[in-house]
Amino acid sequence: MDEPEFEAFYRATADRLRTYLVRVCGDRRLAEDLAQEAYYRFLRSGFSRADGEENARYLFKIGGNLLNDHWTEVKKITAMPAEEPIAGAATNRLDVHAALGALKPTERQMLWLAYAEGYSHNEIAGALGVRPASVRVLLFRAKTRLLRLLQGDLK
Repeated sequence: MDEPEFEAFYRATADRLRTYLVRVCGDRRLAEDLAQEAYYRFLRSGFSRADGEENARYLFKIGGNLLNDHWTEVKKITAMPAEEPIAGAATNRLDVHAALGALKPTERQMLWLAYAEGYSHNEIAGALGVRPASVRVLLFRAKTRLLRLLQGDLK
């Protein structure tokens, strides 16, 4: 990929990638760092296809892998706090941001790729490193959990 092609690719994907990373990890600074590393690794990999969406899927896969690596390191350093019930659920206020924050990171990744990015089950499987047959079940569970969180049924 030459410089003009990369610039066009970056313009077409940068906002999408950053939004995905922020929504999944909840930290803008970390998301920015991971996005920059994802572009670096994308360029270093030499992966380039004529289909821009195939390139974008590969970039999102790199970003997802970087998130997983980050969470693995965090788990090694500190114990993960127990999930807290959503504040405001008792007042019947739907707080989507808080509900998404209460989901497991992989659930957030899966929901974002499916509904914000419009990825197919096969594309999600490739990005997250799971079997395509598992995506349907995992996505159903993530949607069900999100719905329960929004309704205040889960703690």
